[in-house]
Amino acid sequence: QVQLVESGGGLVQIGDSLRLSCAGSGRTFSSYAMGWFRQAPGKEREFVAAINRLGGTTVYADSVKGRFTISRDNTDNTLALQMNALKPEDTAVYYCAASSLVGTPSPREPMYSYWGQGTQVTVSS
Repeated sequence: QVQLVESGGGLVQIGDSLRLSCAGSGRTFSSYAMGWFRQAPGKEREFVAAINRLGGTTVYADSVKGRFTISRDNTDNTLALQMNALKPEDTAVYYCAASSLVGTPSPREPMYSYWGQGTQVTVSS
């Protein structure tokens, strides 16, 4: 089991950058693939990015590819999402999540067993 706490959200302008962090508790953080998801007002939660257990494989949604970078530090039990060139459509609550699956990290929500409480990102025009 792992507990996840996100931080780093805030209000930014179009084109700005923001870095989200997710702190994982417990000694088993490195045994989980990790993902970032987001939910905009009135919309379903959607996949953003995922990374495998050792950090060697990443997957991105087309909407953020080239702008967002997911990374992890297993020595520190942390997951990060570097977001550049932010757009108003990036406004959402961002969640980190942990998956026990091995192999290529999944973009599917049901594959993730543990979720953080979310952090709000607002991109103002």
